[in-house]
Amino acid sequence: MPITFAGRFAHAQRWAGPLAAKLQPLIGRAVAPPAVRNALDGVWLGAPLHPALTDVPVGSWTAALMLDGAAAVSRDEDLAGAADRVLAVGTLAALPAAVSGLNDLRDLIGESRQVAMVHALLNVLGLSFTTASLAYRRAGRRRLGRGLSATGFLISSSAAHLGGKLSFGLGIRVNRTMGQFAPDAFVPVLDESELEGGALRQVDVNGVSVLLARSQSGRVCALAGTCTHLGGPLAEGSRDGDTVTCPWHGSRFDLCSGAVQQGPAVFAQPRLEARVRDGKVEVGLPGEGGTELPELTTFTQAADGSG
Repeated sequence: MPITFAGRFAHAQRWAGPLAAKLQPLIGRAVAPPAVRNALDGVWLGAPLHPALTDVPVGSWTAALMLDGAAAVSRDEDLAGAADRVLAVGTLAALPAAVSGLNDLRDLIGESRQVAMVHALLNVLGLSFTTASLAYRRAGRRRLGRGLSATGFLISSSAAHLGGKLSFGLGIRVNRTMGQFAPDAFVPVLDESELEGGALRQVDVNGVSVLLARSQSGRVCALAGTCTHLGGPLAEGSRDGDTVTCPWHGSRFDLCSGAVQQGPAVFAQPRLEARVRDGKVEVGLPGEGGTELPELTTFTQAADGSG
C-alpha cells in the first residue's frame, strides 16, 4: 500500500474504531498494576516510551533492506548474513514496541482510536511478513525471504506514517500545554477567601487555564490547568493530600511542583508562581513572560530526576 494513501485508508476503516473500543477494557485490565502502566507509559523516562522503542525495529528493517539489496547485487554472502541478523534484531525489538503501543491505545477515542487500531493491525501484518521472511531465509529460500521482508517493510512503513499522523496530526502523546504561554506579570485572579480548605479552583490568566489550590501547609500553588496527557481539566479532578488526579485518565501530579506521580502522563505540569497581595491571589511568572509552558518543565524535570 503506497504510503501516501495510508491516511485515507485508515480514515476509511470505520470498523476499526469499534474493534478498538472492545479491546480497550482488556488492555486496561492487562496493565492495571500502576507499576506496569508507569513502565509502559514512560513515566520513568520522562517521555513517551512507545516512540523510543519503535526506532530499533524501523532502523533494523531499513538496514536489512539495504543489505539485502547490496547482497543481491554483489552476491556477497557476508552481506546476506548481516541482513538476516539485523532483520532478526528488528523483529525481536518489534515485540516490546507493540506492547507499549497497545498500552497507548487504551485511552484513545474518536478518530485517534480508529487510526491507532489500523496502525496496530498494519504493524502486526508487517511483523508477520518479516517473521515469515526469517523462516524462509533459514530454510535456504533467500529470494522469497527477501521478497517477504521487503513487503513487510512497505507495510510497516505505512504503519509508521500513521504513527506520525497520530503524534503530529492528532496530538497523541504530545504535551497538551503546547501553545500556552506564561504571563509576564502577576495577575489578580480571585479573592483569597475563595481559596480555602482543599478546594481546586480553575482560573483564566491571559487565556491560559490555571489550577489553583492551597497545599496542606497553606501554600498557594498554581499549575497549568490542562493535563499534559490528553488535555483533561485538572480542576475537575480529585485531590488526595498534595496530589491532584486528572478526571479523564487518572494521571496524578504533585500539586505544587507539578511532578508526575502516576501516568499515563509523562510530562510534568508546568508550574507558575502564586502569591497573595491585598486579599487577592495573583498568578504570574516574572522573568519568564512569553515562554511556552512546556519549556518550563520538559527539561528541568528530566534533569533533576523528579519527572
